[in-house]
Amino acid sequence: MKNNHLSYRSGNPVLTSNAFNISSDSSDVMTINGTVNKTFLSLCIVILSGYYSWINISLTNSLIFPAIIVCAILGFVLVSRKHLSPIIVPIYAVLTGVFVGGISNMYNNLYDGIVITAISYTLSILFVMLTLYRTGIIKPTENFKLGVASATGGIFILYLVNWVMSYFFGTGMAIMSVNNASIYSIGFSLFVIVIAALNLVVDFDFIEEGSEKGAPKYMEWYGAFGLMVTLVWLYIEILRLLAKMNSRK
Repeated sequence: MKNNHLSYRSGNPVLTSNAFNISSDSSDVMTINGTVNKTFLSLCIVILSGYYSWINISLTNSLIFPAIIVCAILGFVLVSRKHLSPIIVPIYAVLTGVFVGGISNMYNNLYDGIVITAISYTLSILFVMLTLYRTGIIKPTENFKLGVASATGGIFILYLVNWVMSYFFGTGMAIMSVNNASIYSIGFSLFVIVIAALNLVVDFDFIEEGSEKGAPKYMEWYGAFGLMVTLVWLYIEILRLLAKMNSRK
């Protein structure tokens, strides 16, 4: 079968063009269905861990920041040690659930019901983007992926700048504050959500590429990792947008 994905690049930093550049002589190779199952299992772990974090918030509050740090370390390790995916990804999912549950609890205390709304929007966007991809309405061409990658990189640079300003100067960028309901702040959140949603398309494409190239079975966990990262990012950004919009009331 002709591979139509090889020259493309992914907007997701964990699913680069070299992610599936691994030969496998085994018949036990990566499949789309296998990746879907691993993604579902990973998200279930995130949800269960998040629920535990939610109901034990006084205990997990002190663990949220360490969980984020360890997740960042595990993410860097995983990018260069993909064969460890079956071990690292479930651990990453548990730690992700810790801070997602804590953050969700914080937002829900501010605006009751906001978490259910954010989850509904996230799942809806996932379904819509998968449909657009499968029907060919959105085609992840090389220029498309380069644009998404550039926008994603720019956004994460802004995240880093905002964190540095908050940590060292006590105040972050106004446009990123959840209490800022200006048109510019809301517009920025909408832009980030659109980019996160477009990252889902390139994630789908690279998982399909891995299946076509006969990547090793453990790459199913790596593909699940990429989707999980994007979905968590999307969910948190939707929470931030809803909080901004609720602050206008």
